[in-house]
Amino acid sequence: MDLKITPSLLHGRITVPASKSISHRALICAALADGKSVLHNVLGCEDTEATANALTALGAHISKDGEKTTVEGIKKPAKEADIDCNESGSTLRFMIPIAAALGTKTTFRGKANLPNRPITPYLEEFPKHGVTFDTERMPYTISGKLTGGEFPVTGDISSQFITGYMLALPLIGGDSVIKLTSELQSRPYAELTADVMNTFGCPVNIGEDDFAVNAGAAFTPREYTVEADMSQAAFFLVANAIGGSTEPVNLNYESVQGDRVIIEITRDFMNNGGKAFDVDAENIPDLVPILTVLACFADGTSHITNCARLRIKECDRLAAISTELNKLGANIEEGADSLTIHGVKELHGGDCITYSDHRIAMSLAIASQRCTEPLMIRGAECVSKSYPGFFDDFSTLGGKYDVI
Repeated sequence: MDLKITPSLLHGRITVPASKSISHRALICAALADGKSVLHNVLGCEDTEATANALTALGAHISKDGEKTTVEGIKKPAKEADIDCNESGSTLRFMIPIAAALGTKTTFRGKANLPNRPITPYLEEFPKHGVTFDTERMPYTISGKLTGGEFPVTGDISSQFITGYMLALPLIGGDSVIKLTSELQSRPYAELTADVMNTFGCPVNIGEDDFAVNAGAAFTPREYTVEADMSQAAFFLVANAIGGSTEPVNLNYESVQGDRVIIEITRDFMNNGGKAFDVDAENIPDLVPILTVLACFADGTSHITNCARLRIKECDRLAAISTELNKLGANIEEGADSLTIHGVKELHGGDCITYSDHRIAMSLAIASQRCTEPLMIRGAECVSKSYPGFFDDFSTLGGKYDVI
């Protein structure tokens, strides 16, 4: 789907979609609990559907009625399963150790850039804990049953490995500990996992360089409501900071989501008259594309650092966002681990591609507010990965576009 956006400022009240990160975790915790859970406001998108389908393949029963999702926990794990992760890195990295802990021989498939996203920590550690990979390139097939103990994991590739282990360890029995072998980037995502697990009756002991699950820990069913997604709220908060006037009405300002810092960043930007800013993105990688848009219109030169991991997301996000915004008249210099953004007054229009990346598409749409001519976004359907209704909401807020 190609869209031609006619520049206009966004305004009005907006209900931000449910957190994708929390939706993944709530579905998994409910599926691993012994009994029935009722989840409210689970985000419906391609990524969460991939996780729900994976859990169903392993033996859970999941049904949806409006905004209510009922999950019957896995009583008897499937002996074999074939899981299509689509493009979801979370589904792949969360479900590999879970399937291993259940003892289900499982094949994992995926598409687009997912086969290129690393799973090295599992490949290296699983054979020491009773699980083998029959293949080391996607499709991956694992067999055996994961045993407990100590799991050394690097923290500088993705926090999703730590989350995957945390969710799986209560299924193993006995004391188990995840030992970080490097600094953990995106630590708030691991802490978010622990928070959801604790809500489902399964505490995690968090240390400076380890995450431990004690013998006897088990998930328990419950009723749970997924809060709004701060990384999606970021698009509308940045829209405000660069001239719009939207009002996200359902944000949890006490959220444990790491991306809640977007509230402070945009507030400070507006309070400081739009001056340039520096951001360390180590713990907020999902915000980098939209923060780059914000920095484009800052007074001075902004720096976004510690973001090399964005090169192995749905696309190379550092290259993608800098290339496309520069097409429109931005002045962005791309470093190996950083972006340097020299502020401009406005962008001209142009013809952009999304690299099949939802965050690139949505960021470009927000940037259109400050374009002087129409902006073409090619491949805009990729927003269905995390926010299928984005362009409907964009239109409701006064965004103007035509489907070409």
